[in-house]
Amino acid sequence: MLQENQIEPGQPEVTSAGLVSSALLLTRIRSGNAYEETVERLLQTIRLGLAHPGDQLPPERELALLLEVSRDTVRDAISSLVDAGYLVIRRGRYGGTFIADNIPTGPLVITRDGEVQERQSYSKEEIQDVMLFRQVLEPGAAYLAASSELTGEMRDSLWQAHLETNAANVDDYRRLDSRLHLLIAELTGSNSLVTQIAHNRMRVNELLNEIPLLPPNLTHSNDQHQEIVMAILTGQADVAQAVMRDHVSGSAALLRGFLG
Repeated sequence: MLQENQIEPGQPEVTSAGLVSSALLLTRIRSGNAYEETVERLLQTIRLGLAHPGDQLPPERELALLLEVSRDTVRDAISSLVDAGYLVIRRGRYGGTFIADNIPTGPLVITRDGEVQERQSYSKEEIQDVMLFRQVLEPGAAYLAASSELTGEMRDSLWQAHLETNAANVDDYRRLDSRLHLLIAELTGSNSLVTQIAHNRMRVNELLNEIPLLPPNLTHSNDQHQEIVMAILTGQADVAQAVMRDHVSGSAALLRGFLG
């Protein structure tokens, strides 16, 4: 949980296995669009499985320090996400800002004013762009992760994320699947890569949510996850890259089939 253990201001939360979890994307905002990017970072943290329904966000002061933005910016971003149904504010002794129990899953767009709105549709060109970008990013991330020196804690975290994804029910699958892919990106040590994959994964999930979760596809996906994870853990960079390429190509084929 986000508030399970206190963290030092400006430092990411670390899971029991040692890898950054809920604060993975709550890092310094470098663009001039502080409000809009704060909304996006919080949304990514929620929708990509780094925070769970019912979890409590850190206080505004800590979020402002993590993101290096003003408390007013954090407060405005939280207000927008409360209005959009992603967060709830509870008053009283045990109050605070919490992830909503039922997180909206439909496609969305963040306007220039930072308002979160439902997206009506994707064009064929947009779908193609999202999937091509993923085919560049994620196989490369798997290759770099397998080429990295991993600690025992990193290995345990990656394997545990795979097991939890493999055992996930339909309602939780997308979120835990996203978390696994982000952990692979994190193993590369590149914050920029993590940020780009998180941004792309938000778009990918919006597309995937428009098609059914097919049991044979989930089984195949989990089998591929295991191949990727094992290749990373055994340092087989070429294998990790190749299986990840097949993995993301399979998702692209399903999306083309269902969405055109």
